Amino acid sequence: MSLDDRLVEPNCPVVDFDHNSAEHAADTVASYRRLRALGPVVRSPRHGGFWVFTDYEGVFAAARDDQVFSSARCPFGGEGLATVIPKTPVNHHIPVELDPPEHRKYRKLINPLTTPAAVERLRPSIEKYTTRFIDRVIEDGQCDFATIIGVPAVVTIDWLGLPADDWERYAHAHHAALSELPASAEFTHAIDVDFPWMEEQLRATIGRRRIEPREDVLSHLLASQIDGRPLTDDEVFAMAELLISGGVGTTASLVAQTLMYLDTDRDLRRNLIRHPEKLPRAVEEFLRVFSPTQALARTVTRDVEFRGHRFHAGDRVLLSWASANRDADAFDDPDSVDIDRWPNRHTSFGMGVHRCAGSHLARALAVEMLGRILGRMPDYEILHEEVVPFPHQAVNPGWKKIPARFTPGPRCGSAGTPVR
Repeated sequence: MSLDDRLVEPNCPVVDFDHNSAEHAADTVASYRRLRALGPVVRSPRHGGFWVFTDYEGVFAAARDDQVFSSARCPFGGEGLATVIPKTPVNHHIPVELDPPEHRKYRKLINPLTTPAAVERLRPSIEKYTTRFIDRVIEDGQCDFATIIGVPAVVTIDWLGLPADDWERYAHAHHAALSELPASAEFTHAIDVDFPWMEEQLRATIGRRRIEPREDVLSHLLASQIDGRPLTDDEVFAMAELLISGGVGTTASLVAQTLMYLDTDRDLRRNLIRHPEKLPRAVEEFLRVFSPTQALARTVTRDVEFRGHRFHAGDRVLLSWASANRDADAFDDPDSVDIDRWPNRHTSFGMGVHRCAGSHLARALAVEMLGRILGRMPDYEILHEEVVPFPHQAVNPGWKKIPARFTPGPRCGSAGTPVR
């Protein structure tokens, strides 16, 4: 069946939608609202043609059906990362680009690293780096929040066992791969220069850890087994690169969007400053409203009917967590920010077997960072005329620059030299 035939399927709205476009980036909330108004399933001719699931029910069902909606790397839609549209030319990511039963074998090696107890053991590192980043600017009375929210990146790099001082290069490369225009100098430099450099550094460290293990994630993975055999260096590399990709983008996006919002909702900011114990539940609402991962892609494995529409093997589908999180059939008054909303079954960490393994770590990072910023910079003001957004807001919404000013304060002091 040709693309044109698929696009004229009865009862399926066809819309010129591109989540990578400047129009979408200008107001992602309104963009997805327009799609939901058209229906729970829409079709776009962009990027070779793809479907978009816009409502909570459809996103929930598809995300839990790996037999039909596959996350595995495949030839459909070109080469590259299978979970984005269009595909990004990066290395294979394990286990997110695997389906059950293979997925489970690798995921169970990561799960012990990100349990609540494991995250609690990471808390000193989270507190240390958050303090250092704020100490670096607190006496100046001005900063760029886009730099301060690098805390998740440096925590991730350090946790893996890589040199912490390299965090910025890892973060910038991954941001560029997903958020810069494909033809831009930043994107090209990331793909042609930074990613090869990162691969060289990561593989060299893997080689050293195989000889001299330490108390870090790379050593844990190298000591692990799949089907009674040790993981190969390639498998450890693919798993580590996935952890880096998730660690440098998602939580930074959540904190950035929250800081931008709290600059306008001063009453809520004062409420959280007076009642920091409300932050954990507030973070769940921020996750829902701001969806730090906006959408991820799947590939249809076989001809099938789903929610009244005909899908064909090789079709590409975008599951919009952001749209599902504002579905009025799933959430009362979904466009409002209600930090007392409970239960809050948002989709921001995904659903099914591919639900984010790092959700507990992301929450801990967000609560610590927001708590420290609100506590130490309570009167911050963002200079909106100087804010520079990423050109693409398709995956992790965010900004290159978030200049802010605040009343200067004293350094708290932390061991060691502040991270550059």
